[in-house]
Amino acid sequence: MAAVLTAGAAACSTPGGGDGGSDGAKGGKDSLVVGLANEPETLSPLLGYGKDGNSKIFDGLLRRDAAMKLQPALAAELPKITDDGRTYTYKLRTGVKFSDGKPFSAKDVVFTYRTILDEKTNNAAKGELDAIDRVTADGDDTVVFTLKYPYAPFAERTVLPIAPEHAAKGQDVNSGSFNTRPIGTGPYVLTGWSKGEKLSFKANPGYWGGEPKIKKLTMAIIKDDDIRATRLRTGDLDGAILPPNLVKGFKGDKSKRTVTARTTDFRGVTLPTANKVTGDVAVRRALDLAVDREAMVDKLLEGAGKAGYGPVPTDSEWFAKGTERRHDLDKAKKLLDDAGWTPGDEGIREKDGQPAKFTLWFPAGDKLRQEHALAFASDAKKAGIKAEVQSGTWEVIEPRMKNDAVLAGGGNPADPDFDLYNLLHSSLALDGFNNMAAYDNPDVDKALEDGRRSGDKGARKAAYDKVQRDLAADPGYVFLTHVDHLYVMNDGWQGLTTQVEPHDHGLGAGPWWNVEDWQPKK
Repeated sequence: MAAVLTAGAAACSTPGGGDGGSDGAKGGKDSLVVGLANEPETLSPLLGYGKDGNSKIFDGLLRRDAAMKLQPALAAELPKITDDGRTYTYKLRTGVKFSDGKPFSAKDVVFTYRTILDEKTNNAAKGELDAIDRVTADGDDTVVFTLKYPYAPFAERTVLPIAPEHAAKGQDVNSGSFNTRPIGTGPYVLTGWSKGEKLSFKANPGYWGGEPKIKKLTMAIIKDDDIRATRLRTGDLDGAILPPNLVKGFKGDKSKRTVTARTTDFRGVTLPTANKVTGDVAVRRALDLAVDREAMVDKLLEGAGKAGYGPVPTDSEWFAKGTERRHDLDKAKKLLDDAGWTPGDEGIREKDGQPAKFTLWFPAGDKLRQEHALAFASDAKKAGIKAEVQSGTWEVIEPRMKNDAVLAGGGNPADPDFDLYNLLHSSLALDGFNNMAAYDNPDVDKALEDGRRSGDKGARKAAYDKVQRDLAADPGYVFLTHVDHLYVMNDGWQGLTTQVEPHDHGLGAGPWWNVEDWQPKK
């Protein structure tokens, strides 16, 4: 649900063509063409691009390894934390240059963070840096962050990419050329961007981590799952993310391999508080009980995922045990009966002349969300509630989110604050794709604030347990599943691994999260 994503285009022409691109998937062992469902809206870190790392063009102060542990990147070492968790000091790596040959220094870090926090900058994720009081340079090789309050996951935030002051300053941060022609310190350099079609990159020969073996990288933007699978089958792509039902079609292909990534990526239905039906707590609780999550895992995901009872997956150390809700249609019906929602025409309930029906949107071309939406609607109808399923682009869906439900997705494995605050805090209601349901629960707000401000892990766990318990009692969303990400790849490279992935499976996620480290098979 990150605000930097847009729906993209339904198809792409020859993905490897254009300036600096490869000759397609047949371009040789030093080229790679992958098919993605989502396209960035911007390539500027100042507006949110790459904020969770692996941006290809840029580096953060820190990065995450395959085990999701923080490692130095533009920082020479992990930060020194003092002042009871209120001061983070980063020593910077020396000798690093941007892709235009200009040197990287502390002033670029200060510029990046100060610009993001500037009220004139349209970065929907700037609230994620709320803890920062000030950021200062101590010479060219040291940066000091002073926080307003102890914020335990602050270091996780510093995977955020660093932009060069000399290239990005002096232009409109929201509309300037840097947003589409960026310069960074990362392993790849952008060579072309055909909107709705592809992004093309070449290896950065001056990359401080060593020039990548894959010299040409193309990210083909193909929103439609079926088209993505077809292009992979015909050889236009070397790899692609696909839903489980389409992965099956490659099972007998010995030239391909399937890569499965664990995720925190949920699918769920927003329950808008402004809607007369979904704003009723009894309806919300009934829908939460009426859905058969295990059936969705078995039939829609074909076992590639798990039942979802909230934004935190059940296998996370942060999951509040005891908040699982089993499928109970009889209890769902009783809740509705007791609240005065009585069966009417065609079995659809009504109350005070209001039929129990609402519109449920999913983004066109996303087969997995479509299947979740239809399964949800089928379960809801058994309880006497009609969800009218429609598809559209995000441009069509976003203005309707105040009153219409959406088959949403989200999830970030780095820290529970990264998901829960943006998803549930009332201050972020309908702020882009944050808090899409306009959920408003003062007790949840307080627990979210306690969780992000505490430096004690036990206190944070208690706060996030309360959030999950309160959300189960007063659902703002009906969470359905946590989905594994499935990728089908040509079997021509060594070094393929996966991280625990967030919802945003764009340029920075997938087996290519570390493409700069891949080696061709002999």
